[in-house]
Amino acid sequence: MTPPARIAAAIDLLAAFTAQPRRPADAIAHEFFRARRYIGGGDRREVSDTVWGVVREHARLVWWLRRGGVEPSPRLLVLAFLALVQNRAPATLFVPDLYGPQALDRAEQALAESLRRQPLLHPDMPQGVALNLPDWAIDGLRARFGEALATEAAAMQGHAPVDLRVNLLRGNRQTAQAALAGEGIVTETTLFSPWGLRLSNRTPIGAARAYTEGLVEIQDEGSQLIAALCDARPGMRVADFCAGAAGKTLAMAMNMANKGRITACDVSAPRLAGASRRLARAGVDNAETHLFNPGDKWAKRRAATFDRVLVDAPCTGTGTWRRNPDARHRTGATDLAELVAKQHDILDTAAVLVRPGGLLVYATCSLLPEEDEQQVDRFLTKHPDFSVLPLAQAWESAGLPGAPPGEGPHLVMTPARHGTDGFFAAVLRRQAPPPSPAP
Repeated sequence: MTPPARIAAAIDLLAAFTAQPRRPADAIAHEFFRARRYIGGGDRREVSDTVWGVVREHARLVWWLRRGGVEPSPRLLVLAFLALVQNRAPATLFVPDLYGPQALDRAEQALAESLRRQPLLHPDMPQGVALNLPDWAIDGLRARFGEALATEAAAMQGHAPVDLRVNLLRGNRQTAQAALAGEGIVTETTLFSPWGLRLSNRTPIGAARAYTEGLVEIQDEGSQLIAALCDARPGMRVADFCAGAAGKTLAMAMNMANKGRITACDVSAPRLAGASRRLARAGVDNAETHLFNPGDKWAKRRAATFDRVLVDAPCTGTGTWRRNPDARHRTGATDLAELVAKQHDILDTAAVLVRPGGLLVYATCSLLPEEDEQQVDRFLTKHPDFSVLPLAQAWESAGLPGAPPGEGPHLVMTPARHGTDGFFAAVLRRQAPPPSPAP
């Protein structure tokens, strides 16, 4: 593809995002390139770099375009990205060759030249635009980070690393690292997770034997720690209440050494089908899946029978914005309110499963207090038979090495402080009933 053709493809892909604003952008991009197999690997990377660059800088690019008196469109967003972020002359790329975009008109040429003379950040920008944070999330993130908000916002703007979890059912971290190195994939051990490896560069992992044979799984280090804090042990009965693709189910099943029983639950049949395939590849044979249906009585029929219950609740995903930059534009205040209500209901239902003395672990990939500490406080007020197991105690009980990342009662991982996605987890213990009085 010629450079103008790549620009035209980038504009088309951004138009597809605009036409389906509620769908995850990575799913749309996958369909876009699958339908255009003539776009080779190098061209695909160039197009993707432009598109995801626009998505990451969307708020700032929109501000500059509106300051210039025009409304944003896929075409103008690409123009602004080339001029402001890459300091390239858009006129040299908006060339109507065989597959290129329409040439710039006079107004667009003037806009491009004015933008090339500007820095991306401007003192007149509102705080949300300058930090690249949506208005609906600023108050919560400020409550979380205080004076460190700008540092954390900058970290959310970066690119996420690729972390792997070694599957102890197939080997150990040393053998996995050596196997990957044998295929030219260089890794380093993670700081907190005893099972984690981090790719030294963004090498494709999907075709590596260590991956296809189940020796490693792709999983952020923070997510690995949440699974570890569940402290699932051999012989236990465990429920992953919102299992999704079963990343944490896999980690807990590994800790259980295939002894006991773990149930991966979800409301999505396709997600559970994918989970079953991952479990089989990893050599997990103590797991089952359960699809929740409307009016499901599964939880009530199994009340107080599980040693561990993990609620990895649906959330706004603010902690994953560097990995899913479009999510900050797809989500809003209404979504947050709906998710907080849903989290509350899910916690109430899942709590029924926990036996006296067992653990309920509540986790999100959000950094908003409304979805995290406030949700836990609300639950504890309603369920006085549960209490917080402090992070330091839960960390030691789970056998994790070293000191936990932070001194608070809950696990809070952030991109700037820990180099992981943003995660929250609270470990709650259900009180055992007092012993019956002696006759």
